[in-house]
Amino acid sequence: MRRSRHPVSGIRHPELGNGLSVAGTMTKKQMWDRMQQVWRVEADCVARLCASIDPDAITAVVRLLAACRGKVFTTGVGTSGAAARKIAHSLSCVEIPATFLSPADGVHGGLGVVRKGDVVIAISKGGGTEEIVKILPAVRAKGAKLVGVTENGKSTLAQASDIVLNVKVDKEPDEFNMLATASTMAVIAAFDAVAIALMVHTGYSRDQFKLIHPGGAVGERLVTGKA
Repeated sequence: MRRSRHPVSGIRHPELGNGLSVAGTMTKKQMWDRMQQVWRVEADCVARLCASIDPDAITAVVRLLAACRGKVFTTGVGTSGAAARKIAHSLSCVEIPATFLSPADGVHGGLGVVRKGDVVIAISKGGGTEEIVKILPAVRAKGAKLVGVTENGKSTLAQASDIVLNVKVDKEPDEFNMLATASTMAVIAAFDAVAIALMVHTGYSRDQFKLIHPGGAVGERLVTGKA
């Protein structure tokens, strides 16, 4: 049985002859060390956004959303879809009405909800996700503004977009550089920044937040006035 060294963590894992790691071979310390390495990689990817994201592009997204008098839709598939749902919720929390549009449902009539003056935020790491590519002609034909979030500036999504937000990470922290973890964290972090910039840009108030968020611990703090 041979051991292979992971390129990020440096931990050697026993492997079977077919290249598969043997299950249950990590010690408690190795598990803890590995998890800390994942957090370091993800934290570094978020920190690098300060230098890697185009300030003109991301501030243009803020201005576009602030000026939108229609609806905002986010869309994506798989992990990008999960990020899109979170982004829609964050935008709604700062009074930018947003909802997730399933690209699978979109090409079966769901695109009828999109109108001129709306904004569609489409997320695809490679920019060529089939389900996303299929909705682009209708989004353009209906007169909605398209924000493409991708790491590939030459992709189909990027070429079709009014604003391209290039979010790219050097490497995912998993063994195979395949699981969209750090890259998804970076996309969500980029739109966390967009949402908070919108709060300031639009003059969003604590009273507005209190009106739409009466529930949970946050709602209790808002209602009671506690810091």
